[in-house]
Formats: sequence, structure tokens, C-alpha cells
Amino acid sequence: MSKKTIGTLIGTILLVVVIVIGVLIYTSNERNPAITIDGLVGGEKIPLLENEKFKKIAKEKYNTTVNFAKSGSIEMADRDIAELDYLFPSSQVAEELIVMKQGEHITKSETVLNSPIVFISWGEIVDAFEKQGIVQKENDAYYIVDTQQFLQQIIEGSDWADVGLPSLYGEVSIISTDPVKSNSGNMFAGLLANMMNDGKVVTKAELPTILPVIEGFFIKLGYLENSSGDLFEQFLKTGMGAKPIIAGYENQLVEFATQNQETWERVKDNICIIYPKPTVWSEHPVIALNEEGERLIDILSDPEVQELAWKEHGFRTGLSGIENNPEDVNLEGLPETIKSIIPMPTPDVMDEIINRLK
Repeated sequence: MSKKTIGTLIGTILLVVVIVIGVLIYTSNERNPAITIDGLVGGEKIPLLENEKFKKIAKEKYNTTVNFAKSGSIEMADRDIAELDYLFPSSQVAEELIVMKQGEHITKSETVLNSPIVFISWGEIVDAFEKQGIVQKENDAYYIVDTQQFLQQIIEGSDWADVGLPSLYGEVSIISTDPVKSNSGNMFAGLLANMMNDGKVVTKAELPTILPVIEGFFIKLGYLENSSGDLFEQFLKTGMGAKPIIAGYENQLVEFATQNQETWERVKDNICIIYPKPTVWSEHPVIALNEEGERLIDILSDPEVQELAWKEHGFRTGLSGIENNPEDVNLEGLPETIKSIIPMPTPDVMDEIINRLK
């Protein structure tokens, strides 16, 4: 075969490849015409949606631009959503509250991400708690030994000096976001209610006894942030004196360690995740309000996006068949699985708790 013939053959093959790629792109675009979708998103997921890799996958594979505004997950149930395509709250409870109040607008929903509620604290506090028997280390992860007893101790007004930390002022506290507006605070309130109900899921019948305790706990905390992202930022900025322990999402510290590697190397020995036993899952469902909004479910279910969500943002998968390896992220002490879980109270019970805390 002559060089001219070989050259012609190669040129023909390349032309065919270009045509096939063009047809595939055209077909994909016909199936997924270019759209821009707008919605409300819990603050902890904004870094994922702002990630250039996410934007590229959404644009190149799904022909979609994802716009969003930050909103507390609980607030979404009462927002005007007429002009929106999707909601992206941070728990099944928030989702069910939205269904209760705005169900007629929903076309589809699916949980795509997960993150447990954890306590984030400082090395000095964790060391003191370990000496006091409040915290123990298991396979490099820290756990509250008896979450019910620990929270009861806080409710009864134990001082920091009582747990070996006289340098900290006042009573022991765990600071959350506003449970009326933000999901992480709402889920912490649900966990607290369960623990004050002898470690059992609280029901409406038990609320008259539990509600004053929950109300008293949150009143003592004073002003609370409306977003878990804002609370975590304040935790980092104001330090141990102002924010000794916060309740937040596991993914927040994973994300910080991954996105700020130089800073993390300097502070990693002084910031710790503590897992309450039991904890509650924060499930992150996409709630589509129309056909366009349903495309976000497809994007976030994409294996590439799921991998990105874990490795760079610390979200555990919400989909079956996908595993999360702790060795993939830049944070030691993560358990491979979260085993000690208690269900949240039902949405009608949480609605009563929210109304009491307003």
C-alpha cells in the first residue's frame, strides 16, 4: 500500500471519527437542549455547585447551567417557589416539610448526597474530654461515649471547669445553626429531642415533656447563624473561646481540609470531628419543580459528580452501588461507614419543635 493510499485512509478514518463525535454531540444536545435552571440550595452545598469541574460536567454532558441562591433548608418550605426549577435542601425532614406545604409544585425528588451530623471541636477540648471519659478514640475516629448523658450534662449547666477546661468561660455548650431556619440546627434539635427522650425517637405524646427542655437549650445559645456554612466559617475565624464545639456536617471539615491543604497542614492537629453515638443522617435530596429541574437529579447522580462530591467536598453518596473510601480524602479519622444512627422524629413532630423555637 502506497504512502498516498495510507494517508488517504487515515484522513478518511479521522473524518469519520469527527463526524461520529459531531453526531453524538448533536444527538446529546437534541436530547438535552441547552437550559439554565434556578433554585434554592443549602449553604453547605454551594462549594460543590461552584466547583469548576462540576460546572464543566453539567455543561458538557448535560448542556445545563445551574444557577442558585442560598437558603436555609427549613425556610424553603415557606418560600415563594413559583419561578424556580428545583430546591436542594439538606434532609428528608426538610423535604417532607416542603412536600406538606408545597407538594403541588413537585414533579420528582431523589436523595443524591448524604452527610452525618457531627460535632466539630478543638484538639485541647477533645483531649480534655478523652481524659474525662466523655470521648473515646476508635480506629482513629473520636466518638462521644454516652451522647444522652453528655447532652444531659450540658442541659444541667455544667461549667467548662467541670470537664477539665477552666480556661474556657461559662457553661459547656454545643453551638448549632438556627433550627427554625437551617437544617443542621434542625437536625441537631431532633437528635437532642431523641436523646432527652431516653434515646428513643420522640413522638407527639412525649412532646409536652421534651419541648421545654429543647427550648431552654437553644435560648441559652443566644444568636445563631442561619447557615451551616456561615457557622463553620465563624468557628474557624473566632476560635475556641467563641465557638468551642459546633454541630455541623461531616463534609464541611473534609471539604475544608481538601480545599485548603496548606492551611489544613498547619491546623489539622488542633481541629477534630467528634461523632455522636448515635447520630442522624443528613440526606440531601434534589426536589424538582418541573422537567428542567429534574435534570439536576441526573447531573448529581452522574458517577463523575458523585466522585467529585466525595473526594473534594466530603459528601457520602446517596446512591446504591457507589462506595466512599476514606483514603480518598485529605482527612484522617474518618470511619468507612457510619453505623450508629437514630431516625429523626417525624415531620409533624419536628414542625411542632420548630414552632416552639420560633
